[in-house]
Amino acid sequence: MWVVAQLESRELLAICLKKLKGLNKVKLVDAGFIWTEPHSRRVKVKLTIQKEAFSNTVLQQIFEVEYVVSSRQCEDCTRVAAQNTWKAVVQVRQKVEHKRTFLYLEQLILKNNAHKDTSNIKEVKDGIDFYFGARNQAIKMVEFLCSVAPMKYKASERLISKDIHTNTSNYKFTYSAEIVPICRDDLVCIPKKLANSLGNIHQLLLCTRVSNSIHFMDVNTLTAVDISTNTYFRNPFQPLSNVKNLTEYYVLDVEPLDQTDGKNILCDVHVARMSDFGRNDEEFITRSHLGAILNPGDAVMGYDLARANFNNDIYDSLSQPPDVVLVRKSYPARKKKSKSRPWRIQQLGKEVDENVLPRKQDQAKNENDMEIFLRDIEEDAEFRSTINIFKNAKSTATVETSEVTEQDDSEDELPEIALEEMLDEMTINVEEDPDYEEVA
Repeated sequence: MWVVAQLESRELLAICLKKLKGLNKVKLVDAGFIWTEPHSRRVKVKLTIQKEAFSNTVLQQIFEVEYVVSSRQCEDCTRVAAQNTWKAVVQVRQKVEHKRTFLYLEQLILKNNAHKDTSNIKEVKDGIDFYFGARNQAIKMVEFLCSVAPMKYKASERLISKDIHTNTSNYKFTYSAEIVPICRDDLVCIPKKLANSLGNIHQLLLCTRVSNSIHFMDVNTLTAVDISTNTYFRNPFQPLSNVKNLTEYYVLDVEPLDQTDGKNILCDVHVARMSDFGRNDEEFITRSHLGAILNPGDAVMGYDLARANFNNDIYDSLSQPPDVVLVRKSYPARKKKSKSRPWRIQQLGKEVDENVLPRKQDQAKNENDMEIFLRDIEEDAEFRSTINIFKNAKSTATVETSEVTEQDDSEDELPEIALEEMLDEMTINVEEDPDYEEVA
């Protein structure tokens, strides 16, 4: 048992007296500290004892006892300070080309402080490893991950040592978690059997949100469905395309329809590829859910199915797939704007595995994933309400000057985060006392 004991305190005096052998054979009359230098690592105690030598004869003696203070850590702290010592590990993996899911998962872990018990966090290929000093801490992390992301996991254990005399064993536990390989704004084509079980919905769907289940929407009818984790792994399917394959279109005309669902308004949109201007007159008319925010002259990002070639049997079985599926509104004026933002997000302190050090092309890919993630935060108020956003004091001055010069250039209002949604980052400076020692 560990006890906090300051110098010349009653707790420290009790600990010192317990370490004296034979004190129970005499009568302790008085005990007190003798002052020593705090940095000397010496504690002196003055004792007065009595003992009856003969009948009606009592001997009294005063003597000093010197203790040496030695540094020591508890077993948990020793295990954390040592390298490659852990009791349980949670291995989280997702087989996708980007890291946007882990960027969002990282923000959820930081907001809920779910990483407080980790002894080490290592970034590996296709995922992250969380190391813990106890098994129950790893189970707690797995339960948290299952509550915020669609995933399945399996547990395994390995025998490290066994004491045959006391019948005790030492195990290391591994929890392997696999996240569903579908992310926000992905285009999917679900099997016909699964579509019939979901109310005979269209097979070509757009992923709108990912939580502990996957949320899809049919952009032709605004019908929304949720697919649970168990349902997905019983009928697994891969995404057709992700946001890295989006094509930019120019909006020629928007005709709203009467059907609405929350913030989504069904409409017919007349679009043309941005890359086709000056080359050909190819135009498309498609149905979209972006009727509330699209206007003629806007730019919009979508999947170009007319030129796409998918190696997917389910997609090939569709009778008349649309030529274009619009996903989100685009802001070309953002390219002229300064990259510095008046806000920032925190990140976990991860250790990168030596075997998967990022190359130059991988670094550019990771920066692009981060930029897409930051744009998602700016454009979706519901999405950023689930994470913590902090003020960026370093870029405040540069942003104020750039707004003056770029105000005339940008015709569209870029999505911005209000100051009320930002938090002041709190920095705690812990001053370590060099004279403080733990006494056992």
